[in-house]
Amino acid sequence: MPVKNRFSELLPEITEWRREIHENPELLYDTHRTSAFVETKLLEFGCDEVTTGIGRTGVVGVIKGQSNKSGKVIGLRADMDALPIFEATGLDYASKTPGVMHACGHDGHTAMLLGAAKYLSETRNFDGTVVLIFQPAEEGGAGGREMCEDGLMTRWEIDEVYGMHNWPGHPVGSFSIRSGPFFAATDTFEIHLIGKGGHAAKPQETVDTTVVASHLVLALQTIVSRNADPTLQIVVSVTSIESESKAFNVIPEHVFLKGTIRTLSTEMRVLGEKRLKEISTGIADTFGARAEITFHNGYPVMENSDVQTKFAASVATSVAGSCEEAPLVMGGEDFSYMLNERPGAYILVGNGDTASCHHPEYNFSDEAIPVGCSFWAEIIEQRLPR
Repeated sequence: MPVKNRFSELLPEITEWRREIHENPELLYDTHRTSAFVETKLLEFGCDEVTTGIGRTGVVGVIKGQSNKSGKVIGLRADMDALPIFEATGLDYASKTPGVMHACGHDGHTAMLLGAAKYLSETRNFDGTVVLIFQPAEEGGAGGREMCEDGLMTRWEIDEVYGMHNWPGHPVGSFSIRSGPFFAATDTFEIHLIGKGGHAAKPQETVDTTVVASHLVLALQTIVSRNADPTLQIVVSVTSIESESKAFNVIPEHVFLKGTIRTLSTEMRVLGEKRLKEISTGIADTFGARAEITFHNGYPVMENSDVQTKFAASVATSVAGSCEEAPLVMGGEDFSYMLNERPGAYILVGNGDTASCHHPEYNFSDEAIPVGCSFWAEIIEQRLPR
């Protein structure tokens, strides 16, 4: 079944919602305006239940089908938060909040799920229950974990859960998905190097932390090149080096490094942390310095379930005509917390030839709305047939 005609009719209205959200972006858990907007729309649609405050500012809507012989409950999730980026699109509906913009398309994700909610509330052509999940704080705040810890899956007795993300660089409305590990675990580290500062003219009287940091940045790359199985995935990136000294003639006593380790398996995740700590301590000791290491476990690996992935791919094919196998992605996604609690699948929908996500010129393609909404509707009508 192709794109549903109802969503072509609703496109101007859904686009208006999307642009309203785009104009008023909010960070992390401060999605108060967006959450209120979602709540209002769900109530207007006639959802059977609308609950706010799940995962701090998350919103959950419930739509019951015309029958419930199956007793099944399907969750559909969209994220609502924006990013701390200055928008550079020049759009008429560009962000009104300086330094905050929807640079990852969460405005589109929210609008598409609202569109599907309106349709499903009108038709209710399914047997079972739909739980609409509008999540805050995907961008580093672990809002998915917060919603799960608030009892999302158990309170609404969700059996399966599905998520969707736009994908720049792929044709608008095309789909791609893969089973098993899909998005990477994203762990971060901070390394504080402590040496002995002094005058740049007398380096022999110092323990130069800049030299230590330089050796350490290169040595950490041996985790990938010499410790990890080359057939597995791991990326180690030092993304920041800061010295306490801003002078030309001062050797600093303290240098601070930050970075990430991204992996797609527990084996590599454990190895990455272990070797980072061993190498940092060893390099510092070699030069007579000291390393204080803080390691933060971020989002876990996001893994799609086999059965639900095959089903989602078949639905995408029925809507768009095909569904490709997606590549592995070394970015993180906190839908992983929901997939750790329930079987489900996460799919990518093409956003066309646009700037990449997290870029100041990025914009969600409104042309993808009917396809995305149709996918959500078909997930429910095919998975919960009357």
